[in-house]
Amino acid sequence: MLSNFITKHSLTHGFSDTVNKFYIPLAQKLAEGYLQLEKQPKSTFFVGINGCQGSGKSTLAEFLALYLQEQFNLSVLVLSLDDFYLDKQHRQQLAQQYHPLFNTRGVPGTHDVKLLKTVLTRLKNLNKAQQPVAVPQFNKALDRPYPQQNWSTVTSGVDIVLFEGWCWGVPPQREDDLTLPINNLEAQCDQQGIWRRQVNYSLQHYYQPLYAMMDTWVMLKAPNFDVVYQWRLEQEQKLAKAYLARKGESNCIMSPEQVYEFIQYFQRLTEHSFKALPDKVNILFKLDASRDIIASRGIFS
Repeated sequence: MLSNFITKHSLTHGFSDTVNKFYIPLAQKLAEGYLQLEKQPKSTFFVGINGCQGSGKSTLAEFLALYLQEQFNLSVLVLSLDDFYLDKQHRQQLAQQYHPLFNTRGVPGTHDVKLLKTVLTRLKNLNKAQQPVAVPQFNKALDRPYPQQNWSTVTSGVDIVLFEGWCWGVPPQREDDLTLPINNLEAQCDQQGIWRRQVNYSLQHYYQPLYAMMDTWVMLKAPNFDVVYQWRLEQEQKLAKAYLARKGESNCIMSPEQVYEFIQYFQRLTEHSFKALPDKVNILFKLDASRDIIASRGIFS
């Protein structure tokens, strides 16, 4: 199983050490958490996974899902906050209503939180309601959701839901922390702080209430924000390869310069998460610049 996973995701063989030392113990802990929750009738165990861009959230979630399915015979669904992005047209409406920076997807306020709440609630009640749940998928290359007929549908009970997102679990900032710009983007394009305050408002009123649906939290903590550029650039290069054979689907792939500008949208909340989340999550993995786990907390307690 592991060798096939490494090959499929083009990972180094050093990944096997990470799996044995950290990912398998984490999977076992999540299985234990589910079994505790299972004492309640028809329950689903929700796991929130936080990590900055390129930190390996998707790889972790996919491995956990595979391992839990094969070793514990559990039904596992992986969800990503990225699949709930609003399309370009809706973001243009936000840009007109609040601030031009909302044209760019990424920050809280640019996701369809109404749909997100609906999907999470229906998954939570799936075993009771017996209603199929359509799970959205977002086409980043075309900057719009895939047609709904292409969405996957969950028709039976799910034991564990793994929900990953770069700002998932991040609490809102204090008003005083919003006063000064954090980078060139904010200094040049958000001089009055309108954009960042609206982002913070969305985080507080629309995202934070959904955090309560998670039963446990995992964080992949990068050493600093400086590594995000290289990690995000690697993601974009993989995305470009994935769409290379699909005519007309690479028009939204970003150049290195565009990637550098793009990550500035994420800097404020990413750096905020480094301070605010480590003491709040149940399981913490500290990463180095190579994404290797150099310390952990919570999986052996």
